Amino acid sequence: MQKDWYQDLNEYIRLGEPKLEEKTVAWQTAIGLQAVDGLSTSDYLLETAKENIEGKITISEANDKISSYYEECNDRKAIEAGTKEADIVAGRITAILGEKTFSFSPAYWISIHKNLFANVFAHAGEVRTYNISKNEWVLNGKSVFYASYDSISMTLDYDFNTEKRFSYRNLSESEIVKHIAKFTCDIWQIHPFCEGNTRSTAVFIIKYLNSLGYSTGNEAFAKDSWYFRNALVRANYNDLQNGVHATTVYLEKFFENLLYNGNNELKNRYLHIDWHEEK
Repeated sequence: MQKDWYQDLNEYIRLGEPKLEEKTVAWQTAIGLQAVDGLSTSDYLLETAKENIEGKITISEANDKISSYYEECNDRKAIEAGTKEADIVAGRITAILGEKTFSFSPAYWISIHKNLFANVFAHAGEVRTYNISKNEWVLNGKSVFYASYDSISMTLDYDFNTEKRFSYRNLSESEIVKHIAKFTCDIWQIHPFCEGNTRSTAVFIIKYLNSLGYSTGNEAFAKDSWYFRNALVRANYNDLQNGVHATTVYLEKFFENLLYNGNNELKNRYLHIDWHEEK
């Protein structure tokens, strides 16, 4: 996408109309989340998003337009670069964020994955049946240890049941942030799907936070989604021999910005295991 999509869409927020702002925030979040997998959306997606925000078409019609566009698209380079995936998934994320529905359960998380990636991944909505590893820039090409495929169901049940029993009553803002960060990094580490884990995790967490009464803004996921992913990696990686310890501190900074309008500087280079603060 050649245009500055974030600032372009921000014009609708400046108008001060609640309905426009709600749709704009959803689109900005959805577009920004594609960066977690190194993807960028197209100018066509941006124009379609504007039509939806302005009320010219429904979100369902917007997603139909995007699908039809790629069915007729002859630009193989754009498709192979991941633009097709980014556009389709961004539209679907926007639709889910606009739904006034939620269920705190592994089944709902799985349904999010299925809805986001149907006809994008052959395994959409399916729990993986093999073990995985992923090379991470922030770890110099090393990988987090993800849950074994044969433990996914039990681990999901354990984490969700533990969270259901947890009470947020009388917690300070910092305690809430720490707990949300820990829950998010724990379920992400399970990595129940072959691909698309971070995007489906983000959508689930946004919906969960909304169910808790939080109105999540647009800037954190729109501008810092790659930081979000790298923070999840650092929250689940240890290399004690080289002085690297798993920590949720980076993820806490992200959630403080997201939930309480924090002003933490979210720079990806700070998360790299070789980064050291200059003295």
